[in-house]
Amino acid sequence: MPSIYPFTAIVGQERMRRALVLNAVDPRIGGVLIRGERGTAKSTAARGLAALLPRVRAVRGCRFGCDPDQPTSWCTECRERAASGEPLPIEEKRIPFVNLPVSATEDRVVGTLDIEQAIQKGERHFEPGVLAAANRGLLYIDEVNLLDDHVVDVLLDSAAMGMNIVEREGISFSHPARFILVGTMNPEEGDLRPQLLDRFALSVDITGIREARDRVTIIEHNLAFESDPEAFRKLWLPHEEKISRQIASARTMVDKVNYARRDLLSIAALTASLNVDGHRADLVILKAARAHTAFEGRTAITDRDIALAAELALPHRIKRGPFHQTEISPEQLQERIEQLQGSSSEGEPSEPEPKEAEAEAQKKKS
Repeated sequence: MPSIYPFTAIVGQERMRRALVLNAVDPRIGGVLIRGERGTAKSTAARGLAALLPRVRAVRGCRFGCDPDQPTSWCTECRERAASGEPLPIEEKRIPFVNLPVSATEDRVVGTLDIEQAIQKGERHFEPGVLAAANRGLLYIDEVNLLDDHVVDVLLDSAAMGMNIVEREGISFSHPARFILVGTMNPEEGDLRPQLLDRFALSVDITGIREARDRVTIIEHNLAFESDPEAFRKLWLPHEEKISRQIASARTMVDKVNYARRDLLSIAALTASLNVDGHRADLVILKAARAHTAFEGRTAITDRDIALAAELALPHRIKRGPFHQTEISPEQLQERIEQLQGSSSEGEPSEPEPKEAEAEAQKKKS
């Protein structure tokens, strides 16, 4: 297996790295689209992230790598094995990195059911596709803007649902399809339709680094890696292990991150003030803010977390407004959030979250 360039050895491109890490912490965010010119480490970053992700528990012998701790998301085969009383042994495995070719068809992506075998022998035979191979891993699509729109739709639907369901002639087969979706593209070669662009949760526009010293560092890193890939990886191994531990820890605590109604109002006010269509951006910002909070080892989101998430969730969704021609920085967004909070009515009692309301009800009963 060829050596992978370390994720932590990439110079600069902080927003791209943050977007990838947040999706690694919580794949439910919905993927990231990286737009930029050639030679800006887009594919290098995707491969580097996959290499440092922690190993996962999976059902041994399962073609789809089902999570033994999530029986509700098991594939049809694992459900049938469990229903028949067969024990499901467990193993640890590295997460897969799957590269989707631009020429991929829908059948190649979702998989196929052998109808002829079903009719003749009464047996259900499913040939897994790309979504099966990428389950619980990273699905990388280079030049996503050149991929057939219908195939992109299928991929984004599966990423949103976390499940792939194939139905043909009354025969159905389902399997989990939860993966980190990373798409890259060069805007010079054409853009995605707005409907597809909005389906990517996060988006990052990157350019080549202009600072001469940083460019020299990039040259030195690449020469060192080409000269001795293993030695270079060993040099960066402590940094790789540190971020890998952070991601693994954040995955266990992301669902425990708390947020108040005030935070939801901040997100809603921000997206409304920027004339963002629909409500997908609001949900993405909340999920990304919780992932960032968990990655930093905290349990309650702040305005800074919201601003950093909005910086990644809003640029490709804003049609008009003060940030139309300029990049949105976290500082600008945080200042805007504070302004919106200041202009809202103070002293208004906030409605408790469901857990808080339940606790309050218990107090009243006692």
